[in-house]
Amino acid sequence: MNKPRQSARFVFSKPLVKLSIANLVLLCVAVFTVGAQDGGTSAGGKWMKFASEDKMTAAKTVRFELEADNPLREGDPNPKVIVFCTNGKLSLGDFHPNARLGPPDHPSFWGRPQMEVRVRVDDHHSNHGWNWVNGHFLAMDKGTTRELIGASIFKIEFETPRGSRIAEFSPAGLDQTLVRQACGITPKKP
Repeated sequence: MNKPRQSARFVFSKPLVKLSIANLVLLCVAVFTVGAQDGGTSAGGKWMKFASEDKMTAAKTVRFELEADNPLREGDPNPKVIVFCTNGKLSLGDFHPNARLGPPDHPSFWGRPQMEVRVRVDDHHSNHGWNWVNGHFLAMDKGTTRELIGASIFKIEFETPRGSRIAEFSPAGLDQTLVRQACGITPKKP
């Protein structure tokens, strides 16, 4: 006698679904913003500022980019840190190594893959678990982003398939008034 086939059921908690959808939306905004904007203006020091407005929602998006002082390998593009802001609030801060990332080494509290990185802000060193996004970039935490915008020296040690690498940045000179207006954040000392 044939028994009726039971389908598998997945149970999702509402907060987890909302968090996943929010992260997906932020990732799409970041990818769209990076691809849709051409040219930029100086934001002070080595920083560049890119601004746009969404034609449908009128959301104002500002992106601050800082290119690393060093390539990870000869001939490769330099790593970047990118700070995204939407409608006057910080959306996310990303580290784009422009190289293949190593695998994530632990899950976050919410189960997202993370990579442990070591960060130097001026004379202070600390370890952070940053969200590993499909092996393409690492999402920085808000505290580190605030430390970055006020730092003179900023270095990130992270893992690649070929071992540890260090990206070195010179963030000094960023116009803090522009950042406060675009993102609603101020620098933080480590």
